[in-house]
Amino acid sequence: MAKPLIISDCDEVLLHMIVPFGEWLNETQDVSFKLIGNDFSKAIRRKDTDQPVEPAEIWRLLNLFFDGEMHRQSPIVGAVGAINTLAEHADVVILTNLHDKHNEARRRQLAEHGINFRVFTNQGPKGPALQAILDEYKPSKAVFIDDLAQHHGSAAEMVPHIDRLHLCGEPTLAPHITCGFKAGHAHARIDTWEHALPWLLSRL
Repeated sequence: MAKPLIISDCDEVLLHMIVPFGEWLNETQDVSFKLIGNDFSKAIRRKDTDQPVEPAEIWRLLNLFFDGEMHRQSPIVGAVGAINTLAEHADVVILTNLHDKHNEARRRQLAEHGINFRVFTNQGPKGPALQAILDEYKPSKAVFIDDLAQHHGSAAEMVPHIDRLHLCGEPTLAPHITCGFKAGHAHARIDTWEHALPWLLSRL
């Protein structure tokens, strides 16, 4: 018999990312990191000139972080307990926008924090990946959790029948990002797992 399915993002949903990434940059690279609002393109600046680095350099630094610094990431408050509680009622998979070469490292990283579920890696909009996961699992119900409004937009376009929760667990970032609920692409916006868990259970 088909079970419900939870499809959850990782960074800023289950694990902190932007803060440890910024700390690593400030400690080890010739750039500084200071996020003002949500303009990521201007947050990384060269220490000698204070000029923003180009997009290709941002991607290079992000890849360096995920190559060797994922141990710096720690769980969002309440995430471990909540996602494992959900697993008592539904299948759970992780859909994370990382290169496929980082899939096993992400699975291992999450397992070390007590989040031991199948990981799907993806690049770009998440709608097509969500469709592929739904085609495989054929769940009775599905709920998608992500911190970025654009992924809820992609989900709403491609798999509009699934429930969508916009959750950003990083308090320094949450007030500044576009809200998927206000945009009409998510069914709710809840930024703490304490309050998200009852909502999610009610959708199953």
